[in-house]
Amino acid sequence: MTKLTKALLLSAVALAAGCSMAPKYERPEAPVATDWPGLRLARSLAVAPTTASTAVQTTAAADIEWQSFFSDPKLRLLIEAALRNNRDLRIAVLNIEQARAQFQIRRADQFPTVGAAATGARQPNASGNGNGSISSVYTAGLAMTSYEIDFFGRIASLKDAALAQYLATEEGRKTTQISLIATVANTWLSLLADEELLAITQQTLATREESFKLSQLRFDNGATSELDLRQAESLTEAARISLAQLQRQRALDENLLTLLLGQPLTGELAAALPAGQALADAPLMVDVPAGLPSDLLTKRPDIRQAEQQLLAANANIGAARAAFFPRISLTASAGSVSNHLSGLFQSGTYGWTLAPQLFLPLFDAGRNRAGLDSANVGRDIAVAQYEKAIQTAFREVADALAGRATLGEQLRAQQAQASAEATRFKLSDLRYQNGIASQLDLLDAQRALFAARQAVVQTRLLQLQNQVTLYKTLGGGWKEPVAAAAAPGTTTP
Repeated sequence: MTKLTKALLLSAVALAAGCSMAPKYERPEAPVATDWPGLRLARSLAVAPTTASTAVQTTAAADIEWQSFFSDPKLRLLIEAALRNNRDLRIAVLNIEQARAQFQIRRADQFPTVGAAATGARQPNASGNGNGSISSVYTAGLAMTSYEIDFFGRIASLKDAALAQYLATEEGRKTTQISLIATVANTWLSLLADEELLAITQQTLATREESFKLSQLRFDNGATSELDLRQAESLTEAARISLAQLQRQRALDENLLTLLLGQPLTGELAAALPAGQALADAPLMVDVPAGLPSDLLTKRPDIRQAEQQLLAANANIGAARAAFFPRISLTASAGSVSNHLSGLFQSGTYGWTLAPQLFLPLFDAGRNRAGLDSANVGRDIAVAQYEKAIQTAFREVADALAGRATLGEQLRAQQAQASAEATRFKLSDLRYQNGIASQLDLLDAQRALFAARQAVVQTRLLQLQNQVTLYKTLGGGWKEPVAAAAAPGTTTP
């Protein structure tokens, strides 16, 4: 390769970065308040934000590894299985690999493509008598075809857009992991609640069956009316209905957990399912600080994903603007040239060609203008999506904080109500046994106690799931321990 060719190639590479036509990126202002409504609600109710748990955490949720947040070994085992086998997470990881490959393609466009090439051409020589001879030209060597010198940053902008899309898919993987961990945890808590509600319902059904047998005996002996008998029968069947519903709900929750884990619940996974464990016995999770709404911009992967997509749209504008300016491309070759194929590689047949080309668009029927308009609209759409992601995140955190501010007091009140209903039932039963109260009073007390006990379990479930949701909405759950993150075959955050 001659000095001239080398100089041209080096100059082309040096100028490949060119100048950027992309507009300067400015992060849109967050369209949310500067404080959380849930904290104002907690202050108005005079409820401490940490009433849901005895453990207080000062580290931001996004900086707490999920292994530290969830202390139950059975739950951690299920989450680990889901992270290994869940298909949604697997798709998210593969999307990263695909986006990385697309970025590498765009980055390769900034460099010349050199390869081996061989050509042959035969054509008649023009002559006035019509008896022209045929000339032949054969070449073989290295060739560089249509390498564009990126003076105006078109290719660099496309590369930047591909890079931003690649980074967006990585943030999307983190978002998928956060959602997966929270869904597994909430489903496991639902199974705990199902177990406790089943136990309560089975106890209630046994009690009502005994009451119904007693009512049937009293009715057969003329000691009570058919109205009392049918009321007892109705309550018994209502308990059976609740039992069937709970059995179905437990099966549905178990099916959901199977889908999340991506494998059948057998072996150690089956042993990790709740069996006879009350929801009240679930290990407490630490309360995480809410921080400031502005923290979400850096803590929530879905917001960072939306911002990367906005950056990609901004870079596409640069590529669309550069399309209006001239394009300079180089085609070059160096090797052996001969008029005869047999003498192609003989000494003295070296030759080279260099063919620069400049193309200035003059008329394209509005194609470039439409491309720029599309890029500008795409940027506006990305801005709206980014702002919507912030607003959605703000609403999710605010909802979780509102739950933390109120569910603790609600649970305390419902436990007190259940205790009162239990005392009422004992007194009603005692009065009924002594002939002071009617069977209707007894059945009403029994029904109220059952509803109160169910409400306690359901509220406790809401409280625990709200803790998981708050951890999720604050961006917790995507960090891995250092040892796990460095393991072969894993994708580090």
